[in-house]
Amino acid sequence: MSQTDLLKTDCSKCAALCCVVLIFDKGKDFAFDKNPGEPCRNLSGHSCSIHNTLEKDGFPGCVAYDCLGAGNRVVQDVFSGQSWQQTPHLLRNMTEAFSAMCEVHKRIDRLRAAETLPLEPQDAQSCRDFRAQLEQRRWSGSELNDFEVGLALEIDLFFYKIKDLLPPGFSEEIWETNLI
Repeated sequence: MSQTDLLKTDCSKCAALCCVVLIFDKGKDFAFDKNPGEPCRNLSGHSCSIHNTLEKDGFPGCVAYDCLGAGNRVVQDVFSGQSWQQTPHLLRNMTEAFSAMCEVHKRIDRLRAAETLPLEPQDAQSCRDFRAQLEQRRWSGSELNDFEVGLALEIDLFFYKIKDLLPPGFSEEIWETNLI
């Protein structure tokens, strides 16, 4: 996968991981409750059986969700195209990897946004270095398990350091998750 499309979601290269991992409660965004780790009852193979009518059928939350390419990256890169549906014992490892890769991709997205800020030269270089580490790494399951207590923490500390550089009007919502 090229770096330019790293955050582009391609469900055809995934194994419907969001349809298993995500939890939702019945309400305005979802027509029924679903527990984490439980395949959605609308899942048929690797596809949603109501994909073309999601909003009409009470699932605007599914339409709005974007894993930023984490699902396709986990299936294609970490698990070499394997699926939990053909190899059921992979389900737990794949869902854990998906959750962690979502965090990797959120930080890539934030780092890209940070590169638009008027950073000091050393901070701009740190930003580029962190992004390169996340984008160019060929992640393994164990590296993803260790991500949040290692590199993720370093990146979050970097975000905390530069948060005062946000210009007026710059959307602060990209900074609010996972910051100290």
